[in-house]
Amino acid sequence: MSAQINPRPYEPTTPRHVAFLGLGVMGYSMAGHLAMAGHEVTVYNRNSAKADAFVEQLAGRKVRRAATPATAATDADMVFCCVGNDDDLRQVVLGESGAFAGMKSGAAFIDHTTASATVARELDAAARALGLHFIDAPVSGGQAGAENGQLTVMCGGEAEVFEQVKPVAMAFSRAFTLMGPSGAGQLTKMVNQICIAGLVQGLAEAIAFGQRAGLDVNQVLEVIGKGAAQSWQLDNRGKTMVQDKFDFGFAVDWMRKDLGLVLDEAKRNGARLPVTALVDQFYADVQQMGGARWDTSSLIKRLK
Repeated sequence: MSAQINPRPYEPTTPRHVAFLGLGVMGYSMAGHLAMAGHEVTVYNRNSAKADAFVEQLAGRKVRRAATPATAATDADMVFCCVGNDDDLRQVVLGESGAFAGMKSGAAFIDHTTASATVARELDAAARALGLHFIDAPVSGGQAGAENGQLTVMCGGEAEVFEQVKPVAMAFSRAFTLMGPSGAGQLTKMVNQICIAGLVQGLAEAIAFGQRAGLDVNQVLEVIGKGAAQSWQLDNRGKTMVQDKFDFGFAVDWMRKDLGLVLDEAKRNGARLPVTALVDQFYADVQQMGGARWDTSSLIKRLK
């Protein structure tokens, strides 16, 4: 089944020739929104069948697939990317078949992978040496945000390049914000994941407590959701946690990868993250329970 690309209104912008590398849960819909906004989109995906499906689904739009990242990037004004981790990112960017090898001078590479600030700075330096530009731009909003073109994007890089990229990236964004120099986008995403880890664990404990106390937990969530306990997690995952449903996109495996980046960065900068480290271990418990592909709200399974 093809991923959802739910139509949304766009502010008109000059059509550009762009590439998109990585058609996973997030990238497929993001690339689709670029095409639906009128941009010419060349896609690359390691699994070529996914790229073929994308071209078929967007028939009638200016879309095509390429065999390598380098050929996808050829003649593109901007190359967008959303892959799994630091190593995946290096593989699609560097080397003879990597995107940098095909990009024209002055083009911008915008990376939506949640990766380390270290690799962002590394690739920024490599881009500059080649006369290219690099923006680290991890996203928040999950699968639904990608499908609806409503992602929150936090960016690191040069202000002038950011301003050129923003009107194009707003095809799949509700907010696209420059946070600082190279690496600042990834560091901001780490802050985001620290917040989510604590919030989900707190919500899991609250629901488990309410159930043990014999309360109507759905009613409890309705009431406290109108007060100081309100959060996106409560509004969107509270009732599904009560229903024991955990198939909402952002998997435990991915969260553990992200929290690993957070904890590695904390070792470098000296930040103390006792709750984050503990919740990371709780997610390891969920993996041991067979929940590697459950979504992050599955923390409550440990408490039942």
